[in-house]
Amino acid sequence: MAEATSGRSEEEFQDLLRRLELALEASQIGVWQHNVNDQELLWDPQMHRLYGTGRRSARVASDVWMNALHPEDLDRAISDFQIALEGKGFYNSQFRIILPSGEVRHLRSRAHYYEDADGSPSFIGAEWDVTADVLLNRELASQKAIAEARAIALEQSRTRIEHAADHDYLTGLPNRRYFDRRLAELRRDTSVETVGVVHIDLDGFKEINDKWGHAAGDATLQSAAARISGAITANDVVARIGGDEFVAALVNVGNAEKLEAIANDIFSRLRREVRFGNEMLRIGASIGVALSQTGSAGNLLAESDVALFQAKKLGRNRVEFFTPKLQADLQAERRLADELRLAPMLRQIEPFYQIQVDAHTRCIVGLEALARWRHPERGLLNPAAFLKVADEYGLTAEIDAAVLKCALADRAAWMSQGLSPPRIAVNISGRRLADPDLIEGLQALRIPRQAIAFELVETIFLDDPDARVLANIAGIKEMGIDIEIDDFGSGHASLLGLVRLKPKRLKIDRQLVTAVTMSDEQRRLVGSIVEIARALNVEVVAEGVETEDHARVLAEVGCDELQGYAIGYPSSESEIAALLKSVRATRRRRSPRAPAGAGAGATGSARRRSERN
Repeated sequence: MAEATSGRSEEEFQDLLRRLELALEASQIGVWQHNVNDQELLWDPQMHRLYGTGRRSARVASDVWMNALHPEDLDRAISDFQIALEGKGFYNSQFRIILPSGEVRHLRSRAHYYEDADGSPSFIGAEWDVTADVLLNRELASQKAIAEARAIALEQSRTRIEHAADHDYLTGLPNRRYFDRRLAELRRDTSVETVGVVHIDLDGFKEINDKWGHAAGDATLQSAAARISGAITANDVVARIGGDEFVAALVNVGNAEKLEAIANDIFSRLRREVRFGNEMLRIGASIGVALSQTGSAGNLLAESDVALFQAKKLGRNRVEFFTPKLQADLQAERRLADELRLAPMLRQIEPFYQIQVDAHTRCIVGLEALARWRHPERGLLNPAAFLKVADEYGLTAEIDAAVLKCALADRAAWMSQGLSPPRIAVNISGRRLADPDLIEGLQALRIPRQAIAFELVETIFLDDPDARVLANIAGIKEMGIDIEIDDFGSGHASLLGLVRLKPKRLKIDRQLVTAVTMSDEQRRLVGSIVEIARALNVEVVAEGVETEDHARVLAEVGCDELQGYAIGYPSSESEIAALLKSVRATRRRRSPRAPAGAGAGATGSARRRSERN
């Protein structure tokens, strides 16, 4: 009975061994034993397959293992074994081997220390090929590194895109988008007590660009950005929000005096010349300033813009502070400009006429058409109420055109009544003179020759008119339209301008006329102007003739024509028609031998009395 049991146990043991061999073969795990004292290894067949020895012998010299180790892993693999041996413990190592074919494999080896019956130390362990795992992990690590690098590059790219979206490429300063966002943040920040906004527009920048080129303009902008930034603290922000427009937000700046000091510092810095190569470029700045005492920065940019507009309006190169009255005035002015923009289309612009007479005969020789605005609510407005606004908002050309059309229509109406109207002088602005379509537009009006004269009111263009202006003036003369120079002697017009433009007549500025009855010096000055005009074959009109003494003295010094309240007040179309009829009737009643101008002078005197009444 015992033998049977023993047989079955042996049979079961052999069966267990076969199943273990099959399992090891299926898992490709090699089993080894290292007898330390005799430096001998016992390998199973799978170990020989792992190392590619091509042998089946169970006993293997330890040199076979060491010679197979990759040179870079040799020291570490031996060190792992020595540590396990000294500690008589668990051995765990991973290393590379080089097969006889040159193939490199990654093996993992694990073993336990034990001592046999005579105390000889040994390790029994197993090894298996982990090359695929190592290569997979290496690939995963590589892909992870690539993914991380891409993520970093993407983040850097996103940062660059966000920076580009929020900053000006030329100066590196924040742009309008960033500045608006920053102001919104300040509005929500309860720790902010005061915010000041300094709105800056460079003066003279266009001239630098035009004269020296865009490179000089870029250098100027970069210099301005650095100078403005140097005047503020790290808590503040300065942005470029337009071509030559900058704005700075000053956080917790304190009171208006401190803000004004900073604005003046910026103003002084910007007035210094900018070096560009061998050139020194000169600029200035118009600055508008607004301050919020409550930390609410909502309207500060708009308020500083109002102050900046005022600085430009008052002549540029100055610092102006925002006030509620300033805003109210500007809003009223803008409403007026909006209404004025529509006035020509609504036929609300109409001319009143002031007569011009021969200085000696007092016969009517001309009319000056003066713009009036028949406002639907405010009534008839004189030029003083709207021409300055028209000039600031670029509406003078439209007003000039409307006055010209009305004057031509009035002239046609007078002629249909059998009257003979004199020439009519109409203002023409420098902007309209530069219009490339001016001559074509005038030709479409079919203006009779010698019926109209154009007064150049923006005589600053006389000193250096461009080719387009000169060509248009030549075209105007060819149409039989006289050119007159207004306000001569006011400091704008020059002798060079007179020679170049060859006007038909010039009008002496009223400021020179006023004192001719009291000042010999002024009288001689007017006389000199008359002599110069005669030398150039130019007629002279004296405007601002307030009294009969004025008229007498001006006639004596040689003026050809007179205009002013002493001659006649600006009158409507119907009043001028009545005056022309009166002149015609007077001439018909007069004897042929009577002086031609007597009737006109009498009528002019009567007309002056009626105007004063």
